[in-house]
Amino acid sequence: MNAIDVLRIALRSLTTHKLRTGLTMLGMMFGVAAVIAMLSIGAGAEQRALAMIDRLGIRNVVVDAAAPPADQAAIRDRSLGLSPRDIAAIEDAVPGVELVLPRLEVSVWRLIAAGAKTHANAFGVSARHREALPLALAEGRFFSSRDELFALQRCVIGAGVRRDLFGGAPAIGRDIQINDLWCEVIGVLAPQHAISIDGVDARTSNDEIYLPITTALAKLDRGSSTASLGEIIVRLAPGTSANETGAQIGALLGRVHGGVRDFAVIVPEQLLEHSRETRHLFDLVMGLIAGISLLVGGVGIVNVMLASVLEQTREIGVRRAIGARRGDIQRQFLASAFSLAFIGGVLGVALGIALSRGVAAYAGWPTVVTFPSIALLLGVSIGVGVIAGFYPARRAAHLDPIQALGAA
Repeated sequence: MNAIDVLRIALRSLTTHKLRTGLTMLGMMFGVAAVIAMLSIGAGAEQRALAMIDRLGIRNVVVDAAAPPADQAAIRDRSLGLSPRDIAAIEDAVPGVELVLPRLEVSVWRLIAAGAKTHANAFGVSARHREALPLALAEGRFFSSRDELFALQRCVIGAGVRRDLFGGAPAIGRDIQINDLWCEVIGVLAPQHAISIDGVDARTSNDEIYLPITTALAKLDRGSSTASLGEIIVRLAPGTSANETGAQIGALLGRVHGGVRDFAVIVPEQLLEHSRETRHLFDLVMGLIAGISLLVGGVGIVNVMLASVLEQTREIGVRRAIGARRGDIQRQFLASAFSLAFIGGVLGVALGIALSRGVAAYAGWPTVVTFPSIALLLGVSIGVGVIAGFYPARRAAHLDPIQALGAA
């Protein structure tokens, strides 16, 4: 018998008991679906983590201003918050630092242009800001060192600000009023999506405006403190350990601030490591669950195949009597096990893809389904099915023809 005949006989045997066959496939189906969903969610988490690290900068250490703990109320006056002296201290005392950049938040109470108004966050930054953080431009340019040197009234706006103020009209060269200051728009940033990992948010630039820091210092109200910065970005030289440098910066600023912990040191590399550790734990747990499901599916295949051997004992005897070889009988039952595993695997892949899409739609979490993961899971499913079907197939092939013919 050729392979097609064997497969046809195997499928006819399975369709004889549709309910039993369907229930047997469920174990394989759920196991494969669980692994597909797990891999897609894990790959999406990895992609999300890499996107956030790319936005924060893998070679960066970010120091954010923060409210000091309540138990430090008595010593709060020792610190001015993040300030230019912190930048000088980091440049002087921390080795392996390539660039230290300030970010100054501006209190915005009016933002209008061409009769439209909106709300946005405004920041004064260095002209070299884009060397540390990737801010892609959709139109125009970022401000230059000359703009910063002469405190020129120029700005770069986010995609959301452009939409709210100008709609579909050109924005480059137009003027916007930030509080009482008129600024010329020289650039528009590309849209960004919000990302958060381990409770740390990577801000989007959609509703932000960037001005030269000298312009913000000289011409705009900065809120309660004239010395405070919102953030300091430390760009490290290649080969410098971000974890060690982050610890050094934390210790240094702790001394400069008189022991007041009114800042938070964020090391993007650590966030990536934590994200990967969480993903590995998630993969392990889901892998165990999926493995149990596949094991249950394999046991189901063994049971079904043994039941088929008992039901077809007389038929096996007849086939042996008219010349069928043991290998023909064994291939028939292995083909049945293969069909159960393959069909269950295909249905499991479909269910896994549907589950991953459902997670993406419901939770807003990106999922990534790859062809290698589908091929791997189908292979594992078929492998489990064939291994599970080997013993029943061998048992059927080694039945004594005379005893088989005499079976009731």
